[in-house]
Amino acid sequence: MFDSLTARLSRVLDSIRSGGRVTEADLDSALREIRLALLEADVSFRIVKDFLARIREKAMGEEVLRSLTPGQQVVKIVRDEMVALLGGERAGAPLQTASQLPTVYMLVGLQGSGKTTTAAKLGRYLEKQGRHPLIAPVDLARPAAVLQAIQVAKQAGVAAFEHDGGGTPVGRAEEARRFAKDRGFDVVLLDTAGRLHIDDDLMDELAELESKLAPTEILYVADAMTGQDAVRSAEAFNERIGLTGVILTKLDGDSRGGAALSVAAVTEVPVRFAGIGEKVSALEVFDSGRMAGRILGMGDMLGLIEAAEGAFEQEQAESLAKSIRKNRFTLEDFRTTLSQVRKLGPLDQIMGMIPGMRLPEGAAVDGKQFARMEAIINSMTRAERWDHRVLNGSRRKRIARGSGTTVTEVNRVLKQYLEMQKMMKKMGKMGKMGRGGAAAQMKRLLGR
Repeated sequence: MFDSLTARLSRVLDSIRSGGRVTEADLDSALREIRLALLEADVSFRIVKDFLARIREKAMGEEVLRSLTPGQQVVKIVRDEMVALLGGERAGAPLQTASQLPTVYMLVGLQGSGKTTTAAKLGRYLEKQGRHPLIAPVDLARPAAVLQAIQVAKQAGVAAFEHDGGGTPVGRAEEARRFAKDRGFDVVLLDTAGRLHIDDDLMDELAELESKLAPTEILYVADAMTGQDAVRSAEAFNERIGLTGVILTKLDGDSRGGAALSVAAVTEVPVRFAGIGEKVSALEVFDSGRMAGRILGMGDMLGLIEAAEGAFEQEQAESLAKSIRKNRFTLEDFRTTLSQVRKLGPLDQIMGMIPGMRLPEGAAVDGKQFARMEAIINSMTRAERWDHRVLNGSRRKRIARGSGTTVTEVNRVLKQYLEMQKMMKKMGKMGKMGRGGAAAQMKRLLGR
């Protein structure tokens, strides 16, 4: 996700950070690189122009250029503007509930955007929130669409309103709402029809559904891999039926990410969820701050910790929490973390969450990279793992020989460890923390 964009933006920000004073020429050069990176990532030209204008206006302020750390100040401005571009506080806002149940959420979008799969994922998500959703397939134009929706719902373990595909979309939707009310379902997820392109018949059908069902939320499902097509169609849907949110799908398959950066700004509709994989659980609440961190190569420790809370073994999680409370996150703790990280999901996504762990553009990610990191730590003595400060040049050469790596790789692992240790120390200062509390602590740390 965002591989090419992240690599380019990371290089620009690293050069800004490393400099002392930031001149107007330095800023112009950096903004030019950011502009090219965003345009190549398929971000709307108008969005790029406005984005850079805001950065330049704030970065050229006297309090920034004359500060003790102007480079860091400029990087913060870029990050803050990226957060705003992605929707700011509006992004990931909780779905609203109707005053009279069942609440109706209508999913709309073009054919092939992933509405049916997203309906199943959203249903699974709502169940984890204690809700009782019912998926109602009302795409009666496409052959076997109803049967497909029912099968996908069953695979996800979510209830579906089964019917033969006859009748009208509005009629079937009203039947599904009555069915849900009679049987205690509190949410109806309308899986509507799509087309390969926007046409009047589709819009008329959706407008009638909106008028008769009065859905609490109208969520546009956008395929991130379609780039600006997703943005243009989102605008058209929003103008005709009034969207309340966007769900971006296939973010794990798009290395450019232009749609994710454009759709919220162009439509002024917040992105609520992001699909990040094929599994029914691969739907996450869209967080503009965390997404900005990933795009800019700053990592997403909160996302990593939330994933880890569900995958770490009890004993290891308690041991790690104990180390954090004592402000002592050692290389042994780092090794334990690495061994558990393999259980969390696709390694390229996980590595992007770790501060300082950026891959070269286009580099592949596999388990061998983690194995090499573990081999480096395993080649250290217990005393070295407990206190990295003893690792002088000769010790690092010995570790490189013992692990079959290079001193450069050893140094890289130590740098990544220190980045994580710094974050863990901040968490440790915030007080007692046990299993299941790490993400809550990190949210407090980040002010969320």
